[in-house]
Amino acid sequence: MPNPSSSRDKSSESTSAASVRTIKKYPNRRLYDTQSSSYVTLAEVKKLVMDATPMVVRDAKTGEDLTRSILLQIILEEETAGVPMFSEAVLSNIIRFYGHAMQGYMGSYLENHVQSFMDWQSKLGANSQPLSPEVWAQFMQWQNPMMQNMFSGLANPSQNMVAQMQEQMQKQIQKNAEQMLGVLGLRT
Repeated sequence: MPNPSSSRDKSSESTSAASVRTIKKYPNRRLYDTQSSSYVTLAEVKKLVMDATPMVVRDAKTGEDLTRSILLQIILEEETAGVPMFSEAVLSNIIRFYGHAMQGYMGSYLENHVQSFMDWQSKLGANSQPLSPEVWAQFMQWQNPMMQNMFSGLANPSQNMVAQMQEQMQKQIQKNAEQMLGVLGLRT
């Protein structure tokens, strides 16, 4: 007997899959929007991101997911086009995390904090007109003590995440030590 909830799940999955916009990338580096049946530019893909339109970029030949690569390309263009968001020090520090024991945690740490900032900005902007970068900068300078208090709430999740990372590292070190003792035949 078919499970009605599983058929609902399948239909919602197909609906959500159908609502994700597919962009195909061809070998000539052109991007093709399958929904509009037209070629699009990187700027148009950026607009989809800005509009929070769910999308995926796939290699037209292999079907490989290239979304991250295209998003990184958009970030690179934004970083070189105007006022960069990331300083050289920030970029250097991010690079240093690749291959580091904490690499797996860095992505989720950044993602959580950027999401918290986006949520805060959304709540702030819900009752006001959009702020220009200049007005936003003046507001942030004027509100510095207030901002510190508002963002102090982010410190606890940060501290919790650091504690979790430390605990995970301790477990990994202990596991590695036990394996090494086992290999040497010194395990009790």
